[in-house]
Amino acid sequence: MSERDPAAGDPAGPPEEDPRIRGEKHPVARMIALGIVLSLIGIAIALLIDWFPVSAAGSADEIDTVYDVLLICSVPVFILVMTVAIYSVVRFRAKPGDMRDGAPIHGNTRLEVVWVTIPFLMVTALAIYGWIVLDDLEAKQPNTLIVNVTGQQFTWSFEYPDEKVKSNELVLPKDRPVEFRIHTKDVLHSFWVPEFRLKSDAVPGLTTKIRLTPDRIGRYQVVCAELCGIGHAAMRQNVRVAATADFDSWLDDQKQEAAGGGAGGGGGSSGGGTDGAAVFAANGCASCHTFKPADATGTVGPDLDEIETPTAAFIRQSIVDPNKEVEEGFSPGIMPQDFGDKLSTDELDALVEYLLKAQK
Repeated sequence: MSERDPAAGDPAGPPEEDPRIRGEKHPVARMIALGIVLSLIGIAIALLIDWFPVSAAGSADEIDTVYDVLLICSVPVFILVMTVAIYSVVRFRAKPGDMRDGAPIHGNTRLEVVWVTIPFLMVTALAIYGWIVLDDLEAKQPNTLIVNVTGQQFTWSFEYPDEKVKSNELVLPKDRPVEFRIHTKDVLHSFWVPEFRLKSDAVPGLTTKIRLTPDRIGRYQVVCAELCGIGHAAMRQNVRVAATADFDSWLDDQKQEAAGGGAGGGGGSSGGGTDGAAVFAANGCASCHTFKPADATGTVGPDLDEIETPTAAFIRQSIVDPNKEVEEGFSPGIMPQDFGDKLSTDELDALVEYLLKAQK
C-alpha cells in the first residue's frame, strides 16, 4: 500500500482561513469595555431594588451592607462572564452547513492566571469580611433574654426559661439583646423574621443559636424558610416587639395565667387542667384547619367546622391515625402521623374534648 504523496495535496483542498477570525485583533478589550458599562448599570439597578422589609433589629443594617457588597461584587462577575459568552456565540458562530473543526487555539497562561487569581482574592476578601460581621453579631452581651424556639409541622412555640413562661406568640422587649435557642420536634425547619434578617435552621437533634437586639416596636411574623411539608407556607407565627414596661407586664400576665391553670380561649380544659384550646394552638392545628372557635382559617386540611356528627372516638382516631379515614378531596399523608406520640394522654383528651364541645 503506497503512502500518499504530500505534493499531491488534499483532494478537498487546503483548509481556508476562517473569515470570522481574519482581522479580529483584540476582541477581549472590546468585551471588557462593554462588560464594565453593563456592570455599572447592573450594580445601580441592584442597589436601587428594595430587597428587604424595614429593619427591626440592630443587626439588620450590617447584614444589609453585606448584601450590598455581595451584589457589587457578583453583578460584574456575572455580566462579564455572560458578555464573553454571548459575544463569542454571536461573533464566532458557525455558518449554516459549515462542518469544519474550529481553528486551533492555544491557551493563554497569563489570562488564565488572571481569571483565577482575581476571583480567588475576591472570594477570600468576602469571606473575611463576612466572618468579621458574623463574629460581631454573635458576640455575647449582658442582660441577654433567652428564648427557646421550637418548630414542628406546622407551627412555632416559644419558651422563656428564666421567666418560666411558654407562649405561642413571640414577644420581645425593645433594645434588649435576645439569644434564640432553636430546636425542632420533627423535620428540618428554618427560623426567620425578615425584619430581623438573621436566619437559622432548626435541625433535628441539634440546638442552633442566633443573637440579635430588636430596636423597632411593632408586629412582625416568624417565617419558616425551609420547605418542611405541605403546610410549610402557613407555618407563621406572630412576633411583637414591645417597650420594656409592656413586655414585663405581658410576662406577669403569662405567669398569672399559667398559675391559674390557663385561660380557656374558647374552653376545653379537661379534668386534669390541660387547656384544649392551648393544645390546638401550640401544635399548629390552626395552620392547616379552619375552625371558627379558634379563629383558625387554614385550608391545608379539612374544615373542622364541617364535621358531621363528630364523636370523641372519631376525633381521637383522626388525630392519632389520620390516614385511616381520609376526608374526600384530601390525600393521605398530609397530616403529620406522630401526634399520638407527641401529645400526652392529658393533652390528647383535652384536645378531643375541646374540638367536640366547641362544635356544639
